[in-house]
Amino acid sequence: MGLNAFITDAELEGDAEGPLSGMRVAVKDNISTEGVRTTCGSAMLDDYVPPYDATVVERLKAAGATIVGKANMDEFGMGGTTETSAFGPAKNPVDEARVPGGSSGGSAAAVAGGEADLALGSDTGGSVRNPAAFCGVVGIKPTYGLVSRYGLVAYANSLEQIGPIANTVEDAAALLDVISGPDPRDATTQYGSAAGPDGADEGADEAHPAADSNYAAAADGDVDGTTIGVITDLLEGADERVVETFEAALSDLRAQGAETVEVSLDSVEHAVQAYYVIAMSEASSNLARFDGVRYGKSGGYEGNWNDAFARAREEGFGEEVKRRILLGTYALSAGYHDKYYKKAQDARAWVKRDFDEALDEADVLATPTMPVLPPELGESLDDPLQLYLMDANTVPVNLANLPAISVPAGEADGLPVGLQLIGPKFGEEAIVRAASAVED
Repeated sequence: MGLNAFITDAELEGDAEGPLSGMRVAVKDNISTEGVRTTCGSAMLDDYVPPYDATVVERLKAAGATIVGKANMDEFGMGGTTETSAFGPAKNPVDEARVPGGSSGGSAAAVAGGEADLALGSDTGGSVRNPAAFCGVVGIKPTYGLVSRYGLVAYANSLEQIGPIANTVEDAAALLDVISGPDPRDATTQYGSAAGPDGADEGADEAHPAADSNYAAAADGDVDGTTIGVITDLLEGADERVVETFEAALSDLRAQGAETVEVSLDSVEHAVQAYYVIAMSEASSNLARFDGVRYGKSGGYEGNWNDAFARAREEGFGEEVKRRILLGTYALSAGYHDKYYKKAQDARAWVKRDFDEALDEADVLATPTMPVLPPELGESLDDPLQLYLMDANTVPVNLANLPAISVPAGEADGLPVGLQLIGPKFGEEAIVRAASAVED
């Protein structure tokens, strides 16, 4: 396909009539599909075919959806442009010379380009919201524990959530209604307010927050009386064209009866550093299984096991994945664990506390989704640090395990700009309602 939005084409029909009957859905290629190749965008898993469906895929089929393919992505979710994919970059349908964002770039490009009606992505530090913003579509990162992670090939377990991408807020919310809910196979399912930030709730007799959900019904556009907290710290350093478009969208919300207040989160200055230490550390642990014996390309039989292990990973992993494994392993190593990983977890707690305090002052919080317009293909690969800093507005949400949505706010120089709305824990209805008002 012209956009290179899919790694593998498929035609998986729904099991029955349901709320998604007739809808074509693209599934990010790190979500298991029984009998259909699942590569995670990596040469390491070029020929891996899972023997089971992820829970979200089971729910798609039960809802009548037709899965049309496995969407292109940055290798193992590591990237913000889809350019680290072993299968070549996806293109942005708005301007094919530009990146579609990442790591769920193929998912967003498929929806924006009309190759799918809906899509699933996964969001570790913005990987649903980033491509949604760059491609001019809607992307939701749910509260951690709202959607089952069973069958997701994880990049960073404590941060990552599967989320929907669609052309409208209501469609994205309807897809969230289908995929959310408890799952006994997923240890990160959370129940109510008693659940901890990083694990399953012990008192699982409580109802799951999505048990009787109707997120789509919340897309009523009614923001009269809603207080929106504008995170001023995340406007500094953003592209002026992005800020102007963001401010215009806020002005429209005020005209619809919303009130805006300025809020400041001192901790976000350290969020990107904390995020990358935690994410890379978890990635170095998660990717240890890809050794050419249990999973991945074989390293051959010459020499000892360490030689074969090294050959498998040298051939199977791309440069960005190797970089993150090395940095994560270093951060976890003896003598450096307290200096880096423990400090990053302390910063994470600080970020969470700041968000809780800000959400005491406002119903939802607002920032531009991305501080820049979509870069041209090849423009950002030479400077990994700049690529990491591009995530400044999205990663704090994952550290705090909160829900967020990216909704198109308008255009600057003909390119899409996304507005991000952040809600309290399990406050998906609040962000859906506010986002639908932006859309109107």
